[in-house]
Amino acid sequence: MSPFQTLNLPNGQTIGNRIAKAAMEENLANTDQVPDQALLRLYQAWAEGEAGLLLTGNVMIDRRAMTGPGGVALEDERNLERFRQWARVGRAGGAHFWMQLNHPGRQTMANLGQQALAPSAVALDLGQFSKMFAEPKPMDEDDIQEVIRRFATSAALAEKAGFTGVQIHAAHGYLLSQFLSPLTNRRTDRWGGSLENRARLLLSVVEAVRQAVSPQFCVSVKLNSADFQRGGFDADDARQVIQWLNEQPIDLLELSGGSYEAPAMQGEARDGRTLAREAYFLEMAGELASVARMPVMVTGGIRRLAIVEQVLDSGIAMAGIGTALAVEPHLVKHWREGKNSHPQLPPIRWKRKPLAALASMAVVKFQLHRLSRGRKTRPEVSALWALIVDRLYIGKRTRQYRQTMGK
Repeated sequence: MSPFQTLNLPNGQTIGNRIAKAAMEENLANTDQVPDQALLRLYQAWAEGEAGLLLTGNVMIDRRAMTGPGGVALEDERNLERFRQWARVGRAGGAHFWMQLNHPGRQTMANLGQQALAPSAVALDLGQFSKMFAEPKPMDEDDIQEVIRRFATSAALAEKAGFTGVQIHAAHGYLLSQFLSPLTNRRTDRWGGSLENRARLLLSVVEAVRQAVSPQFCVSVKLNSADFQRGGFDADDARQVIQWLNEQPIDLLELSGGSYEAPAMQGEARDGRTLAREAYFLEMAGELASVARMPVMVTGGIRRLAIVEQVLDSGIAMAGIGTALAVEPHLVKHWREGKNSHPQLPPIRWKRKPLAALASMAVVKFQLHRLSRGRKTRPEVSALWALIVDRLYIGKRTRQYRQTMGK
């Protein structure tokens, strides 16, 4: 199948081609957690790059619960005009522009000074790096209901601002993913125990979001194909959750994998059944897509047109690209013009995996921040230098966040 063939979604909307700019965390909001001019410049580059779908990085449903400082939050109509500007920029090239909605749960940095919420009091286990994250407090019924309401409110605001859809983030070890995993969800009430109970929050959020927006507004879900942790959420669990999601009016299902503890989304923690480096969730996703009634998108390590074609030929409807588009934002346009481009960042093979994961994210963000200033990317940047620059930037943004929040 041609990557440049249109994709018809269940709600009647059409995406211009089969390639999506996958979500990446940018940390480019202003001190009020709303899109800054730098973020608009970054999305202008992607809008000009001709991907059929652009997904934002994390937009948080609660400014007290951020994946990191400098992130965007959308809680109410304050500053909605800035979100309208963001939507106009993202849609300028004709792409669909969807807002990824998220709550970090226990994956909340301790130095932000906020109380982390989680299904259970299970802290992150990252060895000596564990203390970087706040000790989580188990959520009570009111906390859970508030999270459901917030997802729905943020989705409605995204539609009002001019976005064409939202993606509910239930992967990568964030809150909804934490409820799905028996390792992090040890509850004994209706939100824990059986997989049906553990999936209840995700299904409740999807239902609330769908009710809060119009039928033509796209609603998608990002789900782990597996957490890549022994005893955690696995492919069999994912298969069953997909069957439940089949009963919901969902327009696209993105399959990924991993968490902060097992960062498979960066291409380093793959199990034996997956492909080598590019599209490393493809084999597992192909198995899961066979039970999905909605179109399925796969994200993870894709950087060559031949791999995109392989993904689509396997029965997957859409290929999501992250890092390669951070290096070369016009990649899809170049492919359409016949250029054989395959941007790549040098692999980081540090022995301390948590530090290597931080460095990998820092190298990607280094590219994003250059694009946000109208500069060319530097894929050859030293991982150590990128990590130092990122830690200094995050430190500055953390101080600003704590000051804004009165911490």
